[in-house]
Amino acid sequence: MMIRRRTALLGLAAGWVLGRSSLAFAGAPGGPDDPRFVVIILRGALDGLAAVTPYGDADLRTYRRDLVLPEPGQEGGLLDLGGFYGLHPSLRTLHALYGEGQVLPVHAVAGHYRSRSHFEAQDYLESGADDRLNSGWLNRAVSVLQGKANRPDGYGLAMGLTVPLLLRGAARVGSYAPAGSQHPGDDLYSQIAALNASDPVTGPAFRNGLKARGFSEAAGAGTGMPSPADRSRKPDAFTRLSAAAGQMLAQPRGPRVAALEIGGWDTHAGQAGRLAGPLAQLDRGIGALRQNLGENWKRTVVLALTEFGRTVRMNGTGGTDHGTGTVTFLAGGAVAGGKVDGTWPGLRSGQLFENRDLAPTTDLRAVAAGILCDHLRLPLHAVATVFPGPKTEPVRGLIVPA
Repeated sequence: MMIRRRTALLGLAAGWVLGRSSLAFAGAPGGPDDPRFVVIILRGALDGLAAVTPYGDADLRTYRRDLVLPEPGQEGGLLDLGGFYGLHPSLRTLHALYGEGQVLPVHAVAGHYRSRSHFEAQDYLESGADDRLNSGWLNRAVSVLQGKANRPDGYGLAMGLTVPLLLRGAARVGSYAPAGSQHPGDDLYSQIAALNASDPVTGPAFRNGLKARGFSEAAGAGTGMPSPADRSRKPDAFTRLSAAAGQMLAQPRGPRVAALEIGGWDTHAGQAGRLAGPLAQLDRGIGALRQNLGENWKRTVVLALTEFGRTVRMNGTGGTDHGTGTVTFLAGGAVAGGKVDGTWPGLRSGQLFENRDLAPTTDLRAVAAGILCDHLRLPLHAVATVFPGPKTEPVRGLIVPA
């Protein structure tokens, strides 16, 4: 089925090239002091217990054994977040921002649905409704905000080769992908090699092909994520997109809302080796976004969210399966950070959701609604338009008071 994309080019100068000293906009809608909002979709289901580990919960290690990293202060250990939670060591930029009060993890969150299907859950996550709609909650928010401020089209921007459902709808948005952004991520190469490892024909072909292109033996054999040396051999597409988004949102009359996505989170096997890669990409991307936003970082909120979490118990292949509760990240100079938010439900067997998952205590829609209302100044009555269905009460206190 062909999906029609209602997109506009925002009057951008033809032939944008990443790395130019300036990007030209013609008639774009923003004002220099407008708040900025960036949504990052983490496709594949992030394990929130690995990204923000509740090492202070005595029950954690009974379920996870080798998946739990050493406590803060030990070699290869977690980055401390105040004595109960620890951040994965791949998230060093986020940890530094946390220390500056500019990162707010919200734990034990979930969408309003209870599907463990990637496709269904991502549709519900992006539509923000109890039914699977053909428009996204961020597009509906853009539509309200453009009408409220009498702005022309182009307030929102999709970064990448496609416009995600999150930004599809009645409001016309821009889309941008730099040259080369169609290259697969390193994790995909490793997964393909793993699937073909036992085949006498395609197995050696993949191994030799990756080796010829400078990848390590481990990556070619599909036994783990590519090494840092492997990843340095070609640009990180997500970081490039994040950098470009920062440049565009920083323009005095540029777009003010952007959406990006990053995959690699479906860690059914070998999670300890595979999760560090996408986490490091996320960390680098947010760092690049901050750098290119410059002074506008103080007017920015980044929301990184995923369709569902993963099981509390590790499986027999060193991974985790589809779950429910997880973590979401808020970052930016406008974020009231420096703490971990959300109500921790506990990990005893009677506290797990369906005796397998981290129990959700916060609705992800309520987090997004809090940002829309307190940061982008969406009228409270418009929350029902953005998130149709049962009433969504915005979570307050996520944003630094203006």
